[in-house]
Amino acid sequence: MTLIENLRAEARAAPESGIVAVMNRGRGRDGMIPLWAGEGDLPTPAFITDAAARALAGGETFYTWRQRGIPELRQALARYYVRHFGKSFVEEEFIVTGSGMQAIQLALDAVAGKGDEVVYLSPAWPNFAAAAGLAGAIPVAVTLDQSGNGWSCDVGKIEAAITPRTKALFVNTPSNPTGWTADRETLQAILDLARARGLWIIADEIYSLFHYGDSRAPSFIDIMADEDRILFVNSFSKNWAMTGWRVGWIKIHPSLQQVFENLVQYSTSGVAQFMQRGAVVALDEGDAFIVEQVERARAARDLVCAILAETGRARFTVPQGAFYLFFAVDGITDSRAAAFDIVDRANVGLAPGTAFGPGGEAFFRLCFHRRLDQLEEAAHRLAKWIRTA
Repeated sequence: MTLIENLRAEARAAPESGIVAVMNRGRGRDGMIPLWAGEGDLPTPAFITDAAARALAGGETFYTWRQRGIPELRQALARYYVRHFGKSFVEEEFIVTGSGMQAIQLALDAVAGKGDEVVYLSPAWPNFAAAAGLAGAIPVAVTLDQSGNGWSCDVGKIEAAITPRTKALFVNTPSNPTGWTADRETLQAILDLARARGLWIIADEIYSLFHYGDSRAPSFIDIMADEDRILFVNSFSKNWAMTGWRVGWIKIHPSLQQVFENLVQYSTSGVAQFMQRGAVVALDEGDAFIVEQVERARAARDLVCAILAETGRARFTVPQGAFYLFFAVDGITDSRAAAFDIVDRANVGLAPGTAFGPGGEAFFRLCFHRRLDQLEEAAHRLAKWIRTA
């Protein structure tokens, strides 16, 4: 028996990221415009990095005394939620994690184990389903509907997917990759279903402020009761250009604090204190930066959509939220092979829709959260490829 055969079956089955495969094809090429990853092109702003640097220089390099996060950061999270969600919040509702990805892993650890099922909406960011599989749980995809009016969620399809083994529903809105954004009525229907079936909801609302309608997208926070079984997973990565920091949080009922602190203790033992100091400043002083980022992304979205629409072959719904264009091209069915061809012939990097699960196979994900001159060039290269593909 080989070494790999001695590993857990769940570890052996963990899929290679379909996004990374394309990145490996194109990384380092001269003139490559990389639109494959879910991040913008701005570095973390100085008001955040300076705060972290001061803490680092000041010797804040020891273990934190509470693995749930320093009080100042959890208090800043409470203030942030008060500003943006218009209700009262307390620091005991927040657990600091080592990224939004760890927040998802801990949420899964808390509610689903081997043989349990977790229902999620697809096309979806692939890491959730993979993380569920690593935990021994079974991810069950429910595809969003797609028509000329855009993406939509049929809650009846979610209900049909629930079995006695189902423990949780994973809902990401605004969605990566589709940009679908649930309205209040859809969220209420999902919550009613979860209540009736005794299910947890893992709510990924990381793009809540990256919304091109009102100041933020509708949230389960708008409709939930205190005792509802909802775990909110989130990250500092997108709003404040902090993807490399790997800092996130979970919003929970205060009664769950110790359980989640224990889960942090036995995974990472907490986030570095100097990084948490930067996160405090991001929350307290970063609202204007978020507004600037959203307006920048809106202009980029409109530019890319206009150029690709002119080809007559690109099919897409203008996204309501997040910063991705999920588009298909008439006649293209294998987006993975096409993404490699786009790297080779157009020198543009896209994420293939095959990486995002059922319903995404014929699509491409383009991250438009970059400067306009680069996006314009990338869009024209793509338009040329589309016209000749």
